[in-house]
Amino acid sequence: MHIYKFRMLYGEVDDFIRDYEIKANQTFKDLHKVIMESVGLNENELASFHICDQKWNKKQEITLIDMMNGEEMEEENQPLKETYVMHQAVIRDFINEPRQRLLFEYDFLNMKTFFMELLSVFKQKEEVNYPKCSFKRGTLQDLKAEVDIDDEDDDELRKQLIQDFEDIIDGSLDDYVDNQ
Repeated sequence: MHIYKFRMLYGEVDDFIRDYEIKANQTFKDLHKVIMESVGLNENELASFHICDQKWNKKQEITLIDMMNGEEMEEENQPLKETYVMHQAVIRDFINEPRQRLLFEYDFLNMKTFFMELLSVFKQKEEVNYPKCSFKRGTLQDLKAEVDIDDEDDDELRKQLIQDFEDIIDGSLDDYVDNQ
């Protein structure tokens, strides 16, 4: 069995590096799971892998869930792009060149983009559980900015928003707009 070794970097944190090893016949869902575990990300957020060319241009998307529900949508003057779902997408079916590049996009509301590249392909030498994180350096802790909101300020903001909403509902929209 062949093993694919990928390196993953995150541009926002200089010392962040992860190396992953995965069997050729495993899926992108397996790779997604080991990334979530090794980086400490929440598995409930949406994510996608993008197979890229050498200039990081996206070619194919592999999504965590089927976001098209079987329907293809056509963008203006753009050819239809086929998307795949991680649990059905086998690694060897998409990785077909040395130094293959991928983007891993995580949490579409607070987007984090990771850069991945195929480092090597080798034959499995011993019985090891795959996929696995074979090298780890750095954390994403730098990204978790703490917001210091005083509870009283939060209560005041909540009260003001509720009042503004009630004013709109009560039909006093003109008064609301004039006061802004």
